[in-house]
Amino acid sequence: MTGPVASPDTASTGNDRARTTRARALDWLIGAAGMLLVLVLLAGILWIALSRPAGDAPESPVTSGPGTTPSAAPTPARTPPPGLRTDEVWLGDIALDSGAVVAAGTLLRDVRATGVDVTSGEDGISAARLVLDATVPFDVVGDELGPDTLVGPGEDGEARVVRTVEALGRELDVVAAGTVEVVAGRLVVEPTSIDIGGPAFLADLLASIVREFVTIEHEIEGLPEGLVLQSVRVQDDGFRAHLEGSDVVIAN
Repeated sequence: MTGPVASPDTASTGNDRARTTRARALDWLIGAAGMLLVLVLLAGILWIALSRPAGDAPESPVTSGPGTTPSAAPTPARTPPPGLRTDEVWLGDIALDSGAVVAAGTLLRDVRATGVDVTSGEDGISAARLVLDATVPFDVVGDELGPDTLVGPGEDGEARVVRTVEALGRELDVVAAGTVEVVAGRLVVEPTSIDIGGPAFLADLLASIVREFVTIEHEIEGLPEGLVLQSVRVQDDGFRAHLEGSDVVIAN
């Protein structure tokens, strides 16, 4: 018994499919080989760029003499002011760090100052530019409001004031909180909330009466003339103040 015999057209179609498959495979192999060759060339170029011949010493970014090691770019040299007298001393820049400073009876902590173009002579000591950061302790500010006043950090960067005030012939324990700002060169804390421990309507009624007793307006004293308070923020140990000034007279 003889099985079915493929027709000429069917055999031809099968041959065409086989040739197409082989052609596609060959094209894929050629493409893959080309991509591999490109990757090998790129790797070789990258290797040459990142490496150096064996035995060659690496180039130093700074070559000012034998044994010189790389270092940071130097600070541009400052030049003395014109007309500097022989009895005057000029410093291009200075830096001062002190854990505590007392000036005009006022205590400051963690003081950091930098000055530029500092000149010392018969007329005293002056700086063309002076920047100072210092912490004003809470008790220094609290003493200005009155005895038994507590000033400390509040929530969300606010300052907190607790004190006993007399209003309408009675004493009230007041707790106030407010954000710290700089107003006309002074450290100012204007209460945004006042609590007297009673009903809310009573606190609102008496807020205008006790507000002045818990409002802080502090001027940092004892600092060189010309320094101006720029910003203040509340820390755990006090008010951190940032001051700047030009042509500052440090000492007469």
